[in-house]
Amino acid sequence: MKWIDGGITAPKGYKAAGFAAGIKKKKKDIALVISDSQAVVAGAFTTNMVKAAPVLWDQQIVASNEPVKAIVINSGNANACTGEQGMLDAAKMAETTAKALNCQDTEVLVCSTGVIGVLLPMDKIVSGIDNCASLLDTTNEAAYDAAWAICTTDTFVKQVAVELDIGGHTVKIGGMAKGSGMIHPNMATMLSFITTDAEIDKGLLQDLLGDSIAESYNMISVDGDTSTNDTVIVLANGCSGAPRITSGSDYEKLFADAFGAVHAELAKLIVKDGEGAGKFIQVEIEGAASVEDARLMARSVISSNLVKAAFFGADANWGRILCAMGYAKAQLDPSSVSMDYSSPVGTIAVLKHGLPLAFDEDVAKKILNEKEIVVHAVVGTGIGKATAWGCDLTYEYVRINGDYRS
Repeated sequence: MKWIDGGITAPKGYKAAGFAAGIKKKKKDIALVISDSQAVVAGAFTTNMVKAAPVLWDQQIVASNEPVKAIVINSGNANACTGEQGMLDAAKMAETTAKALNCQDTEVLVCSTGVIGVLLPMDKIVSGIDNCASLLDTTNEAAYDAAWAICTTDTFVKQVAVELDIGGHTVKIGGMAKGSGMIHPNMATMLSFITTDAEIDKGLLQDLLGDSIAESYNMISVDGDTSTNDTVIVLANGCSGAPRITSGSDYEKLFADAFGAVHAELAKLIVKDGEGAGKFIQVEIEGAASVEDARLMARSVISSNLVKAAFFGADANWGRILCAMGYAKAQLDPSSVSMDYSSPVGTIAVLKHGLPLAFDEDVAKKILNEKEIVVHAVVGTGIGKATAWGCDLTYEYVRINGDYRS
């Protein structure tokens, strides 16, 4: 696998575009992603009982097992808690896109992100979709425009692409995501879109998506909230000409590793852009009784507001981390835990077999003042290990979310 330039248009047979329709002030807010040929689709959606209209639309399409052609996304308005009109508006977005692309509305997936409880400005969206369709292109610039158009409070574009060899053919996977606030395990408040020119069984693609989410989007936290619109969609159109990837085939692991890497990188980019975040925190747990126990503890640590506040203050308060591990509902023997902090300027051990170690507070503060910090904890001799990603909690987070609707 090799990382390459580009994003959603890196694989063969895909076009994208972004357009400013006027939903947001002077910012791109409509994005289109299309496949030249029909693509199999896999999807994963919010676990919130309150689901936005586009989520309900997309769930039906994914469940139908029929191929698709396009994704239309708007930012600035979530089309959530909008009742029957919201469903009609989601259908209208699909219908408008289908007409512009000469396909069926059931071949169009719809996503929205932004303010909850406000009806979509459909006049702007309909004209915006038509204008966006006229800009569709295969270039990196087109992918970048689409990636910007799906953003809300994001401060930078989140896109990645990789290539790998499958049976002597180059297969590419590209992706873009948005997310900055309301980020928490069990899908975050985020949208993620992945394209690939691999040919792969739909059932296998859905299984691989579930596996990847468990180790990526479900292992990040910014603020402990999950949204009404969380969606991950994957399209695979087979345009690479590579052999078909089937369950148990020689190519499955090659593709799965690259596919998982794309999701993990997008997940980390979301955390790095956490609302008001100043520090990126990686929590590594090993030696747990099981993988699930390791995940529970890692997620608990990066979700703790007390832990996040300690990182904001560059305070090596390992007690808060151990406490978060202890209430994670995982098997844990506190007397077996050893822990250290590290960053680009060094490493410092703070706990060994459950007992505190004397350490230089000035050295610890220097390590914790860096922008990227790793917490490594060995909790026993088991086989379970997991990594989670989070950020600190800052004054800026409160400022951003205090006037989100204005």
